[in-house]
Amino acid sequence: TKLHQRIVRFLVLLLQEFVSARGLGEVLFAPLPVRLWPGKFREPDIVFVRPERGEYAGQPEGADLVMEVVSPGEENRRRDLQTKRREYARAGIPEYWIVDPEGQRVTVLVLEGAGYREHGTFAPGDTATSATLAGLAVSVAELFASGS
Repeated sequence: TKLHQRIVRFLVLLLQEFVSARGLGEVLFAPLPVRLWPGKFREPDIVFVRPERGEYAGQPEGADLVMEVVSPGEENRRRDLQTKRREYARAGIPEYWIVDPEGQRVTVLVLEGAGYREHGTFAPGDTATSATLAGLAVSVAELFASGS
């Protein structure tokens, strides 16, 4: 949807500016398959990869941070909130952002052992922060307003 695309664009531009200014790596976006493990690929909405991260057939081998904007519908919600959470943890992705326009919240998850722990759940009026990229901060109100 246009809402989904606008939110993704807002995050890609913000993350790209942050990463480029610090020479941290590369910001990529869907459609781009990311290899989670042999035979398993996903296409996260937004992917951050450090320069030392490997590739598989020209695609990222895992990621250092992924962001998903939850699409409408129960199946999409279940996939982004549960299935991908398990898969990204299994793949060892250090940080997973779940951006939920319907719920008006951003959940930032950080890998701890074999699963994710919540770094924070942020609503309009809050500033979502990254645990992996120190200093990365996103105004949740501006983020969701960008979808209008």
